[in-house]
Amino acid sequence: MAPRSRQPIALTIAGSDSGGGAGLQADLKTFAALGVHGTSAVTCLTAQNPRGVTLVHAAPAKVVRAQLEAVFAELPPAAAKTGMLFNATLIREVAAFWRAAPGRPPLVVDPVMVATSGARLLQPAAVKALLHELLPLATLVTPNLDEAEILVGHPLRHLDDLRTAALTIWVRYGCPALVKGGHLRSTGQAVDCFFDGTTELTLTATRIQGVTTHGTGCTYAAALAGYLALGLSLEKSVTMAKNHVTQAIAQSVKIAGHLALNPFWTEPTAT
Repeated sequence: MAPRSRQPIALTIAGSDSGGGAGLQADLKTFAALGVHGTSAVTCLTAQNPRGVTLVHAAPAKVVRAQLEAVFAELPPAAAKTGMLFNATLIREVAAFWRAAPGRPPLVVDPVMVATSGARLLQPAAVKALLHELLPLATLVTPNLDEAEILVGHPLRHLDDLRTAALTIWVRYGCPALVKGGHLRSTGQAVDCFFDGTTELTLTATRIQGVTTHGTGCTYAAALAGYLALGLSLEKSVTMAKNHVTQAIAQSVKIAGHLALNPFWTEPTAT
């Protein structure tokens, strides 16, 4: 019998999306697409579909901690990501666990604040806990344009603003940043800016017209965690994850009349 291959493990600490397009469902699909075994700690139950979020129910902090302890006991992750944490209590619980986590694997923080539909996914009182307790533990934080404006405290309108925001986040919170400019309308491309204190990257992709989906931020951050779990450097993981989410959007699929990301995309073939 041939020896069985080993799969690295990644962990998502995130909310559940009953529609399957975002949240930990998107994360687990992305991990699987990259050949990584996905584990999870569910922070919130949501009632949602592609049109919006109708209910959020946060898990008790002790339940989230118990999930983290169970995963680390038998399935220690090589990398992890956070998604929807919702309230200050959950953020503090995750941060406290992470400070003492065995080996403390790389942690990608997706600072989920508002859904694509406009529903608030982070209570206002929780922002301070996110900034001062979780971000200092992050290997990378991945704010979109609206989230980055909250982190730096002023509007972002141009490409240079993204670069400055990544630098500001590094200086202010002590973690590398990938500021995503997908919603930036002053350029015809989807441009993201990365800074880790030494290396600055500007990642560009053609803006894909006519495709509106949710779950892109989750998929992007999950791909980052997946590539880190596979042993890639942070810089290489950022580049690979950008390509992954771009292709997932470009090769989106129609489900019951709604477009959904396709994390299981394959390389386009020439015609």
